[in-house]
Amino acid sequence: MADPNLSSLKQILSKRPTVPLKGPNCTPAAVLLLVYQKEHGHYINLQKRTQHVQYHKGEVCLPGGTPETGDASLLGTALREAEEEIGIQPSDVTILGQLDDVVTRTGYTVTVFVGTIPHPYSFNTNDAEVEEVLEVPLTVLLDSANLREEVHWEPNNITTGYSYAYGQHLIYGATAKIIDQFLQLIEPALQNRGS
Repeated sequence: MADPNLSSLKQILSKRPTVPLKGPNCTPAAVLLLVYQKEHGHYINLQKRTQHVQYHKGEVCLPGGTPETGDASLLGTALREAEEEIGIQPSDVTILGQLDDVVTRTGYTVTVFVGTIPHPYSFNTNDAEVEEVLEVPLTVLLDSANLREEVHWEPNNITTGYSYAYGQHLIYGATAKIIDQFLQLIEPALQNRGS
């Protein structure tokens, strides 16, 4: 891996223990957070879902889903889903590590794998599931002008979370939680080397 920032990220991820979670009655799921160098900076890969999918219509998310019978592991699930949704070949992905699990309000425990792919890459989207591939610069996500604080009223509880603005898109929910965790982890390393 020639990119020193991604090598540093791999070291950071390998040195920290991940926190597995299991929400009550939650369904396991896995996603792949891809980060790669493009032009003069680093980007993460997101996608906007179509209006044809059963859940989370039109939302911005990471490639991923729930395990199927042929998946050997949750990593296998994340890689399969990335291939099915945006045409990323598993052999092109270098896994850098894993983030802490995230429990969603919709009843999933999401295991988050971090990886990288070579750039440029020819994405081949599944038009039934993916309306648009978004390559989001880390500089945009790290810019506090693009951070939005959200307050949710739930039965007997008020929770605060964050979302991220990117052009006409709003990244929120579990995807924003995952990105927030990722940014907190990498921000010091990127500041030391430049993003």
